[in-house]
Amino acid sequence: MTTAVIATIGEDRPGIVNELSELANRLNLNIEDSRMTVLGGEFAVLMSVSGPSGALDTLDEQLGALCVASNLAYLFRKTEPRTVDRALPYRVTVVAMDHPGIVSRIAGFFSERSINIRELNTETERAAHTGTPIFNLLMTVELPVGVKVAELRREFEGFCEAQDLDGVMEAG
Repeated sequence: MTTAVIATIGEDRPGIVNELSELANRLNLNIEDSRMTVLGGEFAVLMSVSGPSGALDTLDEQLGALCVASNLAYLFRKTEPRTVDRALPYRVTVVAMDHPGIVSRIAGFFSERSINIRELNTETERAAHTGTPIFNLLMTVELPVGVKVAELRREFEGFCEAQDLDGVMEAG
């Protein structure tokens, strides 16, 4: 079995998920993992599919034709299974008044400590009574063996205080 990762994006409309999943199904490919969401007026799909290498080659060809016909941009890449050193997953949540640079600074905090971000999701919503834009971040990081969790948590709390962010790190 071989695995490929597919990314598509196009104007949001009903049927995109059905078209992509039917294409994989017709080729007897397994959708192992996916993330799909509306961003602005666009619908974005990240999908990991597995199956025989030849079927994935056919998927690449047929996906190209489907995307041209459906006005979708896409990326197709075969991949190998991820090798991960032993790591402890931790969940990080941050809430703040929205402003530019939050993701960059948080990513920099963990990158400077050689901590991998496995997953990151953000959204901005309006506060109920004031309409103030509120930024929400949820991510999973992988703490390498040997990281002193209590020390890292204190550093993260200090970082959040200095950045005027409400952040929490907890085992996840």
